Amino acid sequence: MLLALTRAVATSIDRCELTHLERTPIDYGNAVREHAAYEDALRRAGCVVRRLPELPDHPDSVFVEDTAVVIDEIAVITRPGAESRRGEVHSTAEALRPLRRLAFIQPPGTLDGGDVLVTPGKVFVGITERTNADGARQLASHLAPFGYETISVNVTGCLHLKSAVTLMSPTHLLLNPSFVDASIFGGLELVEVDPDEPMAGNVLLAGDRLICAAEHPRTRRRLEAFGFVTLSVPAGELAKAEGGVTCGSLLVRAS
Repeated sequence: MLLALTRAVATSIDRCELTHLERTPIDYGNAVREHAAYEDALRRAGCVVRRLPELPDHPDSVFVEDTAVVIDEIAVITRPGAESRRGEVHSTAEALRPLRRLAFIQPPGTLDGGDVLVTPGKVFVGITERTNADGARQLASHLAPFGYETISVNVTGCLHLKSAVTLMSPTHLLLNPSFVDASIFGGLELVEVDPDEPMAGNVLLAGDRLICAAEHPRTRRRLEAFGFVTLSVPAGELAKAEGGVTCGSLLVRAS
């Protein structure tokens, strides 16, 4: 079973953290409808969707990906780089406790799950305003016993590593080479986003489906031309909060 942990859009989302975007009004009703469509796409991809407790006073709490890094053997509970988000991790840890052994990122380390790209045998960690070198080092120490090599990656021009590059299959990555050095990902097949869609590098592999933002149709057609099966969801409202389609869920293999 593939479990998708999600969380409702906070009524306070208009007070979200922003790093690379200017603040523009977020329509709460539209954001809720987008998130519902996203959860429906997760179900169509074969996931069992389970919502975490609502956190109305945490504006960014719908972006649950940032609160943990989950592999088959362990869940690493993060310490988000934005101090306002650190209250989100407790409920994620409690949800994961029955499913995985837990480890925790400790101060002075910071780590956002959106900066962590897990591929077979290698984990890439973006060094950004939200994730520092100590957070990457701690993650590496937690994952090394399970055979993972951890590689730090410099990211420019976007919030998280997975704003720039995401997994399409165990052997394929989608990326925007303007945000990250493509040569780092040697051994993996790379597909570039359409140049007119710079933020299209964020897609979510759920089962054998790729969930893509409807706002990036040209890149989606590229993926389909390579033989990938896609599901399109509206994501423009949550993008105003610097969110992407990976951000809204934590995928966990469960029995």
